[in-house]
Amino acid sequence: MIRILKFSFADLARSRWSYIYFAFYLVLGFTLLFLNESLGKAIVTLINVIIVLTPLIGTMFGTMYYYNSKEFTELLLAQPVKRSTIFLGQYLGLSLSLSGSLVVGLGIPFFVYGITKSGEIWDFGLLLVAGFFLTFIFVALSFNIALSNENRIKGFGYSILMWLFLAVIYDGLFLLSLMVFNDYPLDKASLFATVLNPIDLARILVLLKLDISALLGYTGAVFRKFFGTQLGLVTSFTILILWVVLPVLRIVRKAKKKDF
Repeated sequence: MIRILKFSFADLARSRWSYIYFAFYLVLGFTLLFLNESLGKAIVTLINVIIVLTPLIGTMFGTMYYYNSKEFTELLLAQPVKRSTIFLGQYLGLSLSLSGSLVVGLGIPFFVYGITKSGEIWDFGLLLVAGFFLTFIFVALSFNIALSNENRIKGFGYSILMWLFLAVIYDGLFLLSLMVFNDYPLDKASLFATVLNPIDLARILVLLKLDISALLGYTGAVFRKFFGTQLGLVTSFTILILWVVLPVLRIVRKAKKKDF
């Protein structure tokens, strides 16, 4: 698995799209730091970019990489290598490559501007951790969709629809339900709905750490009451880990049964 991981990582490291992804965050980091007066404001501006763009890139790369490397995967399947080893190696190689582009691309400009000597380093670190988790989650979800659909167009379409639902439509339905049932106690329902969407969960964790939960409106107090505690923090990270582990387990199970 380590060999396949290294090959996948090196293959993606040579890809021009990886360089474009890295350059985008590099330029974005320097631009935001140049336009904003402080590191804190630049980090706040980055929140929506990371929370929305990182899952999209993970979804697109995960789907395209699976289909583009299908012939090579079939060659590996003809060798005395476990299927789980092949797909886990490819998944980890892709996820680590994208996460590395994100961390290094944003890390360089913030390091140059002295983030290591600033109190905002922990906020910046949490933002990178959120992007790290979202990358691993959406690459795993896109791998699952691609494994379930032989047709490239269908697989890519379903992947984009999955990202669109979790990034945009889900929030709209959530807000609509809060408006319709505003006469009822929705504290527990709001928390439950949040953990069902990794994008919302990552966004809330970052907003609470930056102490700008007022942007969440009425539900901000509810989220702070739970996610702001030590138990809530541990629980939220555990849920994010489950969002990674469960799709990966399905990749392994699906790969074992799939007829290539």
